[in-house]
Amino acid sequence: MARTLAFDRETVVRAALEVFWRAGYESASIPELERETGLSRSSIYNSFGSKRGLFDAAVQLYLGDIIRPRLRPLLDADPDPQAITVYLEGLRTTLQRSDSLPALAGCLLINTAGSPIADDPVVAETIAGYRGELQSAFRHGILARVPDLTPAAAERLASACTGQVIAAFALVRVSASEAAQAVTTALELIASAQRQQTPG
Repeated sequence: MARTLAFDRETVVRAALEVFWRAGYESASIPELERETGLSRSSIYNSFGSKRGLFDAAVQLYLGDIIRPRLRPLLDADPDPQAITVYLEGLRTTLQRSDSLPALAGCLLINTAGSPIADDPVVAETIAGYRGELQSAFRHGILARVPDLTPAAAERLASACTGQVIAAFALVRVSASEAAQAVTTALELIASAQRQQTPG
């Protein structure tokens, strides 16, 4: 008879996610992961195969529980025209809150992109996929907000806004005000496109 796990897997992965998010993969030590997850080294390795296996599980939780729910309103079949603005304004507010993890630690995947583990093809593909999801969601939201844009113009604007959001995540640990300004720039780009499409 198979042994049942004596811990809640999601609770463990969530605790590990916070460690990886704050410290990064390379700096997240096994003793710290043991302390925060409540698992011993042997239990981590038995359950996840390795520290890397635990990190991969944390990344999937990050995408599934933190990133995608916030993008979902932009990807509705008929998105609210305000959805892209709501998303960006909410992100700007979060990055200015000193007690929020995004303000303290930026974005797990953007941080990972600048670390040695990003040389791993699987990790690189995950980061590229995340950027693609972000840009696709922004494109949908932008077209709901500015429906007369051509597909090419919407793609360019989505790419520019994605770049500003990525810059915000990269800057926030250095300067919350500069991170907020990067998001403001994305909002201004969308507002400018809307003005250009408005008759008169």
